Amino acid sequence: MGSTERFGFEWQKYCQMDPNYKIQFEQWIYPLTEEDFKNKKVLDAGCGMGRNSYWAKKWGAKEVVAFDYDECSVKAARQTLREFNDVKVEFKSIYNIGWKNEFDIVFSIGVIHHLGDPQKAIKNLVQALKPGGKILIHVYSYEGNEWILRFVNPIRQCVTSKLPVGVVHFISYFASIPLWAFTKIFGGHGSYLKQLSSFKFWHVHSIVFDQLIPRIANYWRKEEARDLLTSFNNLKDIQIHYVNNNSWTVLAKKK
Repeated sequence: MGSTERFGFEWQKYCQMDPNYKIQFEQWIYPLTEEDFKNKKVLDAGCGMGRNSYWAKKWGAKEVVAFDYDECSVKAARQTLREFNDVKVEFKSIYNIGWKNEFDIVFSIGVIHHLGDPQKAIKNLVQALKPGGKILIHVYSYEGNEWILRFVNPIRQCVTSKLPVGVVHFISYFASIPLWAFTKIFGGHGSYLKQLSSFKFWHVHSIVFDQLIPRIANYWRKEEARDLLTSFNNLKDIQIHYVNNNSWTVLAKKK
């Protein structure tokens, strides 16, 4: 299953809501907007601490179902979403969810690129979608992340993904402190670094930590990311959008 328990540590540690999460959600789900969620039944696949489900519900979704395959993540998500009576948070594997033709919108943000079998997972998400519904996945891009692939990925693969997650959390400070200081002093170059300059230190540290803990992390070129959905013949109107010069959002409609 990849690194569910390692991300569970992260979401237990960083379970507070932040105003920047709304901005990030708007970027990750583009070209969907707030209007698309009104009165819709929504599935959040791999919900973490529930920050994306929170905004889907705030935007008027009729019902939100969120799931994750780690008990710590599920606990954090239930706490985040406690104010909503019509939000369900479930403990489920993305490889065995069981829903069929139930949801108007299915989204999975920052999850698919950490899976050993992304096509099996997406097949289940498409199956959960109603005809005419929309599926959206957000994944790492190869383009814009060449420096991560050259310098960070080897460290993650050979060292930090094998270390106890608490140790990696400590090691992450040696990268997050200089990064945070740089963005505060210089403001950062490019849209993503400029965005980081507005984040609190704990948020920057969580992002650095997030990069170092997974056992699997795929960085896909544009056509590879598009092909995650084009391989399904019951999807149409496939769109792909470049986000923050470091990721892809791929959107499609079920026939």
